[in-house]
Amino acid sequence: MTGTDERPLVRIRGLRKAFGTHLVLDGIDLDVREGEVTVLLGPSGSGKSTLLRCVNHLEKPDAGFVEIGGELVGYRHDGDRLHELRTRAITRQRAHVGMVFQQFNLFPHLSVLDNITEAPAAVRGVPRRQAAERARELLARVGLAGREDSYPRQLSGGQQQRVAIARALAMEPRLLLFDEPTSALDPELVGEVLAVMQDLALSGMTMIVVTHEIGFARKVADTVVFLDGGKIIESGAPADVLAAPRHERARSFLSAVL
Repeated sequence: MTGTDERPLVRIRGLRKAFGTHLVLDGIDLDVREGEVTVLLGPSGSGKSTLLRCVNHLEKPDAGFVEIGGELVGYRHDGDRLHELRTRAITRQRAHVGMVFQQFNLFPHLSVLDNITEAPAAVRGVPRRQAAERARELLARVGLAGREDSYPRQLSGGQQQRVAIARALAMEPRLLLFDEPTSALDPELVGEVLAVMQDLALSGMTMIVVTHEIGFARKVADTVVFLDGGKIIESGAPADVLAAPRHERARSFLSAVL
């Protein structure tokens, strides 16, 4: 799964974010190389989801920066100062970063096919027929061939989340972000979503995943990052972080969830 390019696809340095007086991210440094899967673990409120949302500029960092493919996300340099990009330029950057949320965020009034084809057609200008052909291929890949005319309300939670993954893939992203993609699912539906994510990882998709699914992290991740209090307190291979964490906070968390 690990890429060969020495320069990381995602480079995060000194990232800080506060909401009012509450410091959520406190100087995050993180690299993710192309083709790698990085899993973010930690207790609720540790900053995992905020970090993910800063990667595609859904949240604006207060300090530090995110680069994807060597390009600064959300800003441009003007001498020693940073200026936020216009909305259109930020939208262009986001087109290369797919995001799958905890809630499925499908358009309830659109069919499965239209949910998947809307963004490629509207944002990337892909012809509708071509977008529909690609959507059918992606539905087959996530195990939902033949459901293109269904509506979200006719699908289970696991099926809706797999449609959401197909929708993200339709934009042909360089990076996929997953924000607790199975936490809203009934337990018996979790496996079908994790199986799709594992297939993506094996195919070489670069992924940053916020999850409490320790088995998935152990099996699929190249790097496990443990956050607490807005800081990375432990990072390394799954065999090290999950089996023999050095930090007491990581040990207590993992003992509670395993």
